[in-house]
Amino acid sequence: MSPAGRGWVRAVTLGSVVLVVDQITKQIAASRIAAGEHVDVLFGFQLTDVRNEGVAFGLFGGGQALVIAITLVALALVVGYFAVDPSRPGLWVGIGLLAGGALGNLADRLRDGSVIDFLDPPGWPSFNVADIAIVAGIAAILLVQMRSQGDPVARPET
Repeated sequence: MSPAGRGWVRAVTLGSVVLVVDQITKQIAASRIAAGEHVDVLFGFQLTDVRNEGVAFGLFGGGQALVIAITLVALALVVGYFAVDPSRPGLWVGIGLLAGGALGNLADRLRDGSVIDFLDPPGWPSFNVADIAIVAGIAAILLVQMRSQGDPVARPET
């Protein structure tokens, strides 16, 4: 298999794993925690069942069509970015995490009209596995991009 093919297989596999783990954890939380209930875990960290109709921190709440459109456009841009060089070392990790997380939250929106958030740390809004994957994916993509810009082979000559 070509390096580009391996990149695609790895990204799709990681994205699929993230999507499955996200959906399983959300369904476990939703089935075991009543809406609005808070379960203390450790040092103020709680498990709760919160429904988020918006995006990060509840932005665009109630604008389901807009949020879905933004998600689909963002996914298309990320996949397009990856398609330019799917063999770039490590890029598959960021793309897989980001796409899997985005698809996990999108699945909730399409199914329920909101995203299930259940991890509730003190002093921070609640979130879920998909949100963790999205943030980690963005960080991984940025690291790959910074690393390639620091590589004289990857930079065009001036």
